[in-house]
Amino acid sequence: MNKNPAESTMELTKLSPPQIIFGTEVEEKNSSEQFLLSMYDSVQASIFVVDVLEDGDFQYVALNPTHERWIGIRSDDLRGKKPEDILSPIDAARVRQHYADCVLFGKTISYEQCLKFQGVTTWWSTTLTPLRDTNSRIYRLIGTSSNITPVKQAQEAVGLQVEREQLLEAIAERIHQSVELETILHQTTIELRQFLNCDRILVYRFQADGSGVIVAASVAASDSLLGKNIIDPCFSGNPENYGQGCIQVIEDIYAADLHPYHIDFLASLQIRANVVVPIFQEQNMWGLLIAHHCQESRQWQQAETGLLKQLATQIGIAVQQAELRQQFKDLKTEIELQKQKHKNQLQQVRNFQALVRRMTEQIRDRLDEAQVLQTVTQELTELLNLERCQIELYSPCQTLVTIAYEYSINLPQCQELTRQITDRLEVYQPLLQKQPLQFLEVAPGWQPKLLVMSQMACPIFDTQGILGNLWLTRPSQEAFDEFEIELVQQVANECAIAIRQAQLYQQTQTQVKELENCDRLKNQFLRNLSQELRTPITSISLAVQTLESVLTPAEILEIEIVPQLLQILHNECARESKLINDLLKLTYLEAEPEPPTLIAIDLQSWLQPIVESFRDLTNCQRQQLKLSLDSALPPLETDITDMERIITELLNHVCKYTPAGESVTVSTHLRGDAVELNISNSGLELTSNELSRIFEPFYHLSKHDPWKHSGTGLELALVQKMVRHLGGSIDVESGAGQTTFTIKFSL
Repeated sequence: MNKNPAESTMELTKLSPPQIIFGTEVEEKNSSEQFLLSMYDSVQASIFVVDVLEDGDFQYVALNPTHERWIGIRSDDLRGKKPEDILSPIDAARVRQHYADCVLFGKTISYEQCLKFQGVTTWWSTTLTPLRDTNSRIYRLIGTSSNITPVKQAQEAVGLQVEREQLLEAIAERIHQSVELETILHQTTIELRQFLNCDRILVYRFQADGSGVIVAASVAASDSLLGKNIIDPCFSGNPENYGQGCIQVIEDIYAADLHPYHIDFLASLQIRANVVVPIFQEQNMWGLLIAHHCQESRQWQQAETGLLKQLATQIGIAVQQAELRQQFKDLKTEIELQKQKHKNQLQQVRNFQALVRRMTEQIRDRLDEAQVLQTVTQELTELLNLERCQIELYSPCQTLVTIAYEYSINLPQCQELTRQITDRLEVYQPLLQKQPLQFLEVAPGWQPKLLVMSQMACPIFDTQGILGNLWLTRPSQEAFDEFEIELVQQVANECAIAIRQAQLYQQTQTQVKELENCDRLKNQFLRNLSQELRTPITSISLAVQTLESVLTPAEILEIEIVPQLLQILHNECARESKLINDLLKLTYLEAEPEPPTLIAIDLQSWLQPIVESFRDLTNCQRQQLKLSLDSALPPLETDITDMERIITELLNHVCKYTPAGESVTVSTHLRGDAVELNISNSGLELTSNELSRIFEPFYHLSKHDPWKHSGTGLELALVQKMVRHLGGSIDVESGAGQTTFTIKFSL
């Protein structure tokens, strides 16, 4: 069975533990020792021997030739030296720790370690075996090492490749997640500096003037260059030098072919070696990605420069995306501004529509020109943030204008001020041609600072001509836009309607007053006439009564015509007396009478005896009288006297115009919140002209009167006035051989 060199050495030392068997003279050499020594010299593994001193310290004894070749130190030069004599303090401390562990545990241990010999870094896989003397004290350590540097370098290469891919994936992920450019650059510089193990990573951005500024930096020390504006060929560079993706690599500034000024500048920034990679945004060079090594020169690996180029490409993508995102934000902001502007305009339109609607309502309901136009000046001032709003009106001959309405914030009041058109002909010529205008004008009066205001005038006109102008004063030089001019012109059109309607209203009021005066004179004439007629009619009636009293029945019968004449005199006196009373009643109702005296009545019980009083008349005229009363009628508040007169006159009228064999019907109903009273007759149908005139005073339906009854002609006119006086309404309908009068009283 084959044994490794360490085991062979242990066997050899067990044969002669007191002797130094490696690298010393040996008095007795048997065949086994010769074999071990030959293997020690020829084996490909690295073997070293370390003595464990009495005080616990360690010193080297010997190296085999293979180990000498690997570390570049002769065995004779190593003998008697301690770890600190051949290794750096850090490496020596690590080696001592392994030796101490082997002594402490008293058994073979294995480990991997990285050591630097003669400035060369190598990796070793070591097995350390302790040797004991007869007293079982560990007096020597035998080490067997294999150089695993190629394997470790391959592993490091794989690890670096993984880290590089992770770094590229990290920045790609940040770009994909639309992280802010500042965050991407900051995090990338930190991770890249850790990956390259260098002193600085900078991102340098070019300015429009050719200079540049450090926008992201990661430094090992506290001397950050972030935010500094540096102008130097190392940073600003000529874009031609970086065309086609070229990069600048300096391993040692003192060994490179640089200008002395450039060397001094780099040295002032403590730069010994660097790599500069351009960052492109599409086809334009945006900036530079820079790596600095400050303490010593550095041989930049191809993989490192390749990573810098890849990261510069990713940064370029991030810059492009950030630019697109910023453009999107700007576009979104612009859209929001446009939306806000549109919203403001929409709100302004709504405000103007509300103003126009209020004006329309005021024009429709109040007919008060002064209140409408004064309100317009105030609301326009508030809606458009004006300093003043005025409405001026032209004189009939259009030679003068007078400021009729005004609302002002700080400017002097000018209401009732009159101006000659000829004094400002250049202003009023376009206005008289119905064209709006605007201009700038210096505010009147003394001001600490010259105040220039924007003024606009919109003509107020309609199809009949121009009426005036609407003036708006804005306390700035901001002009009124077309949108505002259009809205103000709409208000001006409403003002024209208000002014014209006020004029028409004034004319109408004048005519109404004239008509009222005529009506008053007519009523006064009728009252006077009625009073004047009452006296002779009364005298005639008294004369007839006197004549009847003085004549004996025999004398009256002697002359055959006397009884007839006396009857005619009685009838006509009664008819004329009724006419006079109806005329007085009618003029009284037209002259704003006093409110009626209302009493609650049960219409069902109250109406029946009045209707029944016409039973004999209808029987005599061979007519059928019908009464239909709703039993669910509530009490009705009315004036009993007027109500009885209304029912009586309507029944007289209906009975008078109802032919023999036809019917007269009186009915009551409850219609919602109103009581409805219907009086109708059959056998009579009126034309539309007759229906429209039936309530006119002195209008007779003589051709429809089968009984040839006479009347005053005021009955239905008086009924209509009395119904309205009681708060009700009366209508008449005719069709299908029937005519119906309908009276409604609200409950």
